[in-house]
Amino acid sequence: MDAGVTGEFAGLRVCVTGLGVSGPPAAAALAGLGAQVTVVDGRADEEQRRLAAGLEQLGITVRLGERPARGAALLAEIAPGGTDLVVTSPGWRPDAPVLAAAAAAGIPVIGDVEFAWRLRPVLPGGGRQEWLAVTGTNGKTTTVRMLACMLTAAGYRAMAVGNVGMSVVDAVTAADPCPVLAVELSSFQLHWSSTVAPFAAVVLNVAGHHLDWHGDIDSYAADKGRIYAPGAVAICNADDARSRQLAAAAASPARIVAFRRDVPGVGELGVADGFLVDRAFGDGTPGDGAIGGGAIGGGAIGGGVRLAAVSDVRPAAPHNVADALAAAALARAYGAPPGAVRAGLRAFQPEPHRISLVAQVDGVDYVDDSKATNPHAAAASLAAYPSVVWIAGGLFRGADRDVEELVDAAAPRLRGVVLLGADRAKIRHALARHAPDVPVVEATGTDTGVMERVVAEAARLAAPGDTVLLAPAAQSFDMFRDYPARGDAFAAAVRAMAAAG
Repeated sequence: MDAGVTGEFAGLRVCVTGLGVSGPPAAAALAGLGAQVTVVDGRADEEQRRLAAGLEQLGITVRLGERPARGAALLAEIAPGGTDLVVTSPGWRPDAPVLAAAAAAGIPVIGDVEFAWRLRPVLPGGGRQEWLAVTGTNGKTTTVRMLACMLTAAGYRAMAVGNVGMSVVDAVTAADPCPVLAVELSSFQLHWSSTVAPFAAVVLNVAGHHLDWHGDIDSYAADKGRIYAPGAVAICNADDARSRQLAAAAASPARIVAFRRDVPGVGELGVADGFLVDRAFGDGTPGDGAIGGGAIGGGAIGGGVRLAAVSDVRPAAPHNVADALAAAALARAYGAPPGAVRAGLRAFQPEPHRISLVAQVDGVDYVDDSKATNPHAAAASLAAYPSVVWIAGGLFRGADRDVEELVDAAAPRLRGVVLLGADRAKIRHALARHAPDVPVVEATGTDTGVMERVVAEAARLAAPGDTVLLAPAAQSFDMFRDYPARGDAFAAAVRAMAAAG
């Protein structure tokens, strides 16, 4: 880290809001740069107290259990001489009293990602660390993890950061930082970013999500579009109208590159004859690293290059293929050869709860896609299977506007539906309108044990060759700690049913 970065924060009186994933690393880094740091959090449970104890050992003041309404008063108490900067955790809404009071007082408010960008290390060769950035309503984690595998296969020292494990702040302040990062960015994080300028960036897709935070889909999309900074290679999804529009509206991109799940045009990536094909970054000559021989063939196709077989994408559901194309576009923009795309996809291990096959019982596949926490994600999951007993429902937070479209599109695939969760009635009403002949069972109650009844009802509706698919289209917090806990409950119920014979 250079002296200029250190000097930017030394002596500043900084308020860090939130002790979630990003708050503690930001607070620790600020203290290490010589800032006077106070962390505030409205919670005061055992986990918050544990985190607070660790931060206090670094000379950081931590105030737990603060009432959310205490905005300007809290800022004044934190730094009687005036707070110089607020670094907010991404989940805090702009209208939170502390943040609103800071804005009214002219105090800069930035997010953890903006802070991390300003801390990017100077590398031994003299340049700064580069970011390849990914945002979108769905598919971010899969894409950055695929991308990190491709970069590693190309010989770059890289890692996936953000909501996939290590915080971005920890990644940029590491003792031996990677020259390039695959960075997952949420709409919340982008809202609080102003100077972040990735080398290349992609908006995977945009659908109604987190609208309780953003207010409306246009505001949500606008925050996603902030990822297309001037000078970046702007990569967009040709199959998603809002992604295309955001890229077209980008200010001074280095270039715009589209990907599609169909035959690519000139300057695009896509799918042809069972292969991922690149017609944007190089012609596939041997010096360009084209894949040759074996199942991939000679490499070049229509002025482009075959990067990998669709079968190298695991599982090869349509939305996973789109994520692989996005990752390939980012990797190729950075200079990875074609062969690294295939090697990276083969090295990639899908995470749990993302269209994961739990078991096959009596000829029926039971698939866990608990990560499908909004209608857009559930639609992608349902499109991967021809005959489905769908397990759906949970908690909508402004994302229920797309339920009608989801059910209408999925109706021909539905053999039966089992509903659970607090907001299941919204799906039931849509089914009554668009799939009136599909049998529907409701599992009442919101206790976590309801999943055993859900799986039993789904098994009763299913026939050999069907897929029982947990793709809730809603969040889990009405019944479960998080979506992994919901997926674990589903998997446990399936395995218990299989063991019982």
